[in-house]
Amino acid sequence: MKILVSGYCGHMGQEVVALCQSGYCGARLCGGVDINACGHEQYPVAKDFSGALTDVDCIIDFSHHTATPELLDFAVSNRIPLVLATTGHTAEERAAIEAAAKLIPLFFAANYSLGIAVLIELAKSAVRAFPDAEIEIVEKHHSRKLDAPSGTALALADAICEVRENASIVKGRAGYGKRSRDEIGIHAVRLGNIVGEHEVLIGTPNQTITLKHEAHSRALFAEGALTAAKFLCGRAAGLYDMSSMIAAINENA
Repeated sequence: MKILVSGYCGHMGQEVVALCQSGYCGARLCGGVDINACGHEQYPVAKDFSGALTDVDCIIDFSHHTATPELLDFAVSNRIPLVLATTGHTAEERAAIEAAAKLIPLFFAANYSLGIAVLIELAKSAVRAFPDAEIEIVEKHHSRKLDAPSGTALALADAICEVRENASIVKGRAGYGKRSRDEIGIHAVRLGNIVGEHEVLIGTPNQTITLKHEAHSRALFAEGALTAAKFLCGRAAGLYDMSSMIAAINENA
């Protein structure tokens, strides 16, 4: 599986490079694209897509959402499957992503942790089994993280809302008054160098189920992106996500 890395020189780009060099998922690094390329990289790295390699099986993008239009044009014009791992896209960019997915296989997810994808499915299953349970989500990240709650915590809450009718998301809790049955509380902790922890608590008067995912290294997101690339290769055009991949894994189990 020949890989082109967009955002090659960035932190996550380098995580993908390292995993490709180790042969993870049968990947072989061919080169990259990065506006900050200096010309002394170990592999061919172009400053923009006009000089990028085209003889590749998949592109993995960990650059910036503003590069999305150029990236999509390149992937579509060369019919190369794309794993899009950037976030913060505008409505216009998201529309372009959906349009491109009609022409090429395109994998798009807010979080590339396979463990988080499993956590989401487990949480939905548990909430279905306990329709009267109260639900709380606690997320922890390093003190430098800017957004709160995390996008992953919101994705967890949104997924739970799919199976909990009339649920309402409450970000933090303050004031005087008891919680409602339909409330899904989200609480953000910012402390030290925590890479990322997400915990879902599902409780009834007689028992509590705790589901937790803890990230030890940001390399797990590179692992997820390469796993997505392997999943994507050979598939028909379409928009795929972590749920698609989990479903395929379960079907083949």
